[in-house]
Amino acid sequence: MSAADGGQLPGAYRTGGSASFTEFVGAHAPELLPSRRALPTRPLEAPHGTTIVTLTYDGGLIMAGDRRATMGNIIANRDMEKVFAADEYSVVGIAGTAGLAIELVKLFQVELEHYEKIEGTLMSLEGKANRLATMIRGNLGMAMQGLSVVPVFGGFDPDVGLGRIFSYDVTGGCYEEHDHHSIGSGSLFARGSMKKRWHPGMAEQEAIAVAVEALYDAADDDSATGGPDITRRIWPTVAIVDSHGARFADEDAVRGAVDAVIVARTGNPGGAR
Repeated sequence: MSAADGGQLPGAYRTGGSASFTEFVGAHAPELLPSRRALPTRPLEAPHGTTIVTLTYDGGLIMAGDRRATMGNIIANRDMEKVFAADEYSVVGIAGTAGLAIELVKLFQVELEHYEKIEGTLMSLEGKANRLATMIRGNLGMAMQGLSVVPVFGGFDPDVGLGRIFSYDVTGGCYEEHDHHSIGSGSLFARGSMKKRWHPGMAEQEAIAVAVEALYDAADDDSATGGPDITRRIWPTVAIVDSHGARFADEDAVRGAVDAVIVARTGNPGGAR
């Protein structure tokens, strides 16, 4: 801000425009957006986040993630957070290149907050899902260089009183999933676990137990997925979204669910019932 401006903000900040923060930055400072940066000239080795599971229950949605990030065959981080609150009624989980994914989530959070301030109302859940798809599409150049970001999005839809799940591909395709879904390297094993245990009318605590067991099954067969680390007291991150908003399960509740799985699997590692 200079004396020539009369102590006022630059003109870009004083003119009307879109309710999209991303479009505003793209028009006035595009170099700040992750998707507008110069592409790497060679493949990069970067930490990757792995498995996220999400499922609906009677009145809401659970999203849970393991805490391991890998870089090739190396464990790059043991306690990474991969599940975030997008706004008051939605959450997003990340898989793929960790740094880009976290930056994308932060931009998405600002995008939703900016829309709310400009329009004076919350964006619809489908609108949020589509806005995230647009942001993923803008990262396609990076994805073609091996730096892909593939999140999963979910939230409580007050119009129907239910939790809803949306998945994506690297091109920005957005698809609504039903009942449960998983992403990341351990998703195949987690999905099989949830397919056996999910049922309509589940209560919140039962849904948390199913999510934790699905991550346990994924870690059992996928080296990139981190299981519960009892010695370091590292537990999965579990988010809950219902009519009261988005919140995270406390450590004691998650540890209790983990302990129950471990006890049930003692002498029965396959989990046969």
